[in-house]
Amino acid sequence: MSNYVVAGGSSGIGKSLTEKLLYKGCKVYVLARSRRDLPEHPNLEFISVDFTQDGINIQSLPDTIDGLVYSPGTIHLSPFNRIKRSQFEQDFKINVLGAVELIQQALPALKKSGKSSVVLFSTVAVQTGMNFHSSIAASKGAIEGLTRSLAAEYALAGIRFNCIAPSLTNTPLAEKLVNTPEKLAASNTRHPIGRIGTPEDVSSLADFLLSEESSWMTGQILGLDGGMGSIKML
Repeated sequence: MSNYVVAGGSSGIGKSLTEKLLYKGCKVYVLARSRRDLPEHPNLEFISVDFTQDGINIQSLPDTIDGLVYSPGTIHLSPFNRIKRSQFEQDFKINVLGAVELIQQALPALKKSGKSSVVLFSTVAVQTGMNFHSSIAASKGAIEGLTRSLAAEYALAGIRFNCIAPSLTNTPLAEKLVNTPEKLAASNTRHPIGRIGTPEDVSSLADFLLSEESSWMTGQILGLDGGMGSIKML
């Protein structure tokens, strides 16, 4: 049985991915602050972890890890001149340092697999400049650099690193941005394909990146954004 670690696996994209992996018969270790409404399942192990804290020490990880996904994130949109240093630091801690600490602790088990895959998350706002996104784009830009660096460093160790850069996705994290019909309609129309993303849209790509079907892919930043980052409708 394959072992997968999904940080942030009790909500949104992470939860959708957890459900996909369980359906395929995998053992899934979910790391999150709370279990929320995760179903009881014999192949599911929940580990309480708060990635906002310094020096996390994750216990009970399996000896062999075939795939790891880090999906915790932040969406703090504000004019640059109003963002305090503490907000930049908080976004960086959750989006980057949490991922760094988890990957470092999981490295021996990822290496032991011999063909493991790590999936990280960026945002369309890194490669497509957007107003009010300075803090989140700065931290997610670091994730893109981390993805490529680790892909190079661990290619010969049998660990692949890829990153998904989605646009707005209808998750609890984004609730304030789509919590009225007017907000949702406005967000839909900003995307060339005519709608924002769903957790299933993104988790399906993450599932592919974890699988052997993507075994020749590493160091990639994959845009999944309804066309927002690459095309403009006239």
